Amino acid sequence: MKPLLLVLSHVSAQHLSWIAEQYEVRYAPDSAARATQVREAGARVRAVLTIGSVGLTAAEIDAMPALGLVCALGAGYENIAVAHARARGIVVANGAGTNDSCVADHAMALLLATVRAIPALDQATRAGKWRTALALQPNVSGKRMGILGLGTIGRRIAQRGLGFDLEVGYHNRAPRADAPYRYFDSLGALAEWADYLIIATPGGAGTRHLVDAKVLAQLGPGGFVVNIARGSVLDTAALADALRAGKLGGAGLDVYETEPEPPAALFDCPNVVLTPHVAGWSPEAIDASVRQFQENSRLHFAGKPVLTPIG
Repeated sequence: MKPLLLVLSHVSAQHLSWIAEQYEVRYAPDSAARATQVREAGARVRAVLTIGSVGLTAAEIDAMPALGLVCALGAGYENIAVAHARARGIVVANGAGTNDSCVADHAMALLLATVRAIPALDQATRAGKWRTALALQPNVSGKRMGILGLGTIGRRIAQRGLGFDLEVGYHNRAPRADAPYRYFDSLGALAEWADYLIIATPGGAGTRHLVDAKVLAQLGPGGFVVNIARGSVLDTAALADALRAGKLGGAGLDVYETEPEPPAALFDCPNVVLTPHVAGWSPEAIDASVRQFQENSRLHFAGKPVLTPIG
């Protein structure tokens, strides 16, 4: 008999069919279905598949006495009650490494689009405007790129930055002994040094509004910020104020505090490029994340350690 899996995030029909090779699946990608399935099937659930933004609460874990495995499809797990799960002896794993390249590609796309004002130039071209009527946009290359969070995604962003002849610096809780980039022991020092600040740090209470009005002021009117991490890391109100006042050059955001609602506070701000939290989404990345979940599941139910444990 297949173990029962509760799926709490959106998954394609094709990927659900892959997962169904190993599991009896209960699919609950919205809040109403989720509450129903936890109530009606919770006693039999042995595994949960979710994502960081959707999470899994301590109360839901308590409603699943047979639960042994919780997996996040992506790298993030900020809304999963990890400590509560581990206290129950539940294994928690994530999709680390499956979408790093995709996210790094998107970060560079946002940086290029923002610095070179690609969306605005597209609109101007469609309106019949020629280059002589438009403001010049700066080079992307030859500048300084600061990365907040030099994890696996941050490292891939750094590699791409080198391809654009960017000098790379970073801020982490501690320096990386194997990283050849300049380390800054404070975010403020990194922001003062950088032309571009790329946010690649995990979300959660510990990083909420880490990039605030002070940091944006240190980045300055010629600076650009890109966020492909979590919306909570960047203070939206402070960003809007800085952009409207001309105290920041521009921003490229794939994540925002109001998700899934768009960040309406930024709609009238100059030089903002927005995408709907798709940086880690590509056919290749999603396939890899589902396959890794399947392998983590196989290992867990075979009594072996999972590939990407959390905590």
